Amino acid sequence: MVAHFPAPSVPLDGLDRALRDDGYAVLAPESVSGLAGIAVDGFDALLPSWDDLPQDGYLKDGGRYRKRRHASFIAEAGTLVQVPHRRHWQPVEYNALHGGMERWFEPVTPAVIAHPAWSKLVLAIADACGRCTPAPRWHVEAHQFRIDTTDGLGRPTPEGAHRDGVDFVAVLLVARSGIKGGETRVFDANGPRGQRFTLDAPWSMLLMDDARVIHESTPIQPIDDFGHRDTLVLTYRAAAFLGDDPG
Repeated sequence: MVAHFPAPSVPLDGLDRALRDDGYAVLAPESVSGLAGIAVDGFDALLPSWDDLPQDGYLKDGGRYRKRRHASFIAEAGTLVQVPHRRHWQPVEYNALHGGMERWFEPVTPAVIAHPAWSKLVLAIADACGRCTPAPRWHVEAHQFRIDTTDGLGRPTPEGAHRDGVDFVAVLLVARSGIKGGETRVFDANGPRGQRFTLDAPWSMLLMDDARVIHESTPIQPIDDFGHRDTLVLTYRAAAFLGDDPG
């Protein structure tokens, strides 16, 4: 039997306080839509793009359970500008499994990026980050993930509990289908406190201060023959894209 704890959602007007006091906050879909200023069903047009994600060819465990796309942006003064397609890179200090690798994933498709819901969501989260830590601009990396049970189980975070080396991380649950597991775990980076819960509702969100908390998601297993878990992960860094800091 897999334990299931409900997500500890806060109201939208409690987002800033939770992020400041606890280092993370969970929003229900209605609050995410309110944050972005779009209807609850405003994200639906993006959903088919998760059925067209290419295989992640960089998994060091040899797994076939992860598909993804990647894109990078600058969020500044209420405007989102896509930058030329670039590598995704993390140091080994933050990703012991895949750190130090220049990983070139297939790009998020132009149709997804052109959809109004995309820019509204990314910019709204940038505003929330800026209220917590003021910055003139945010370097944003976007990752569309599908974790499936092709190998019997799928690992959303094969690197284990980790930080991402950025300022803020947003994890949005897009869909769960035919699975159990996939529990989210958030830990205080400098103390014993932690919380475990499952993001169930499509377009619910976990927003984290990456310097203050460590996070992971447990493996997923199929309920019957096959299942998958789709997420959108957005990272926000003020200084530069990770790996591009000046000398």
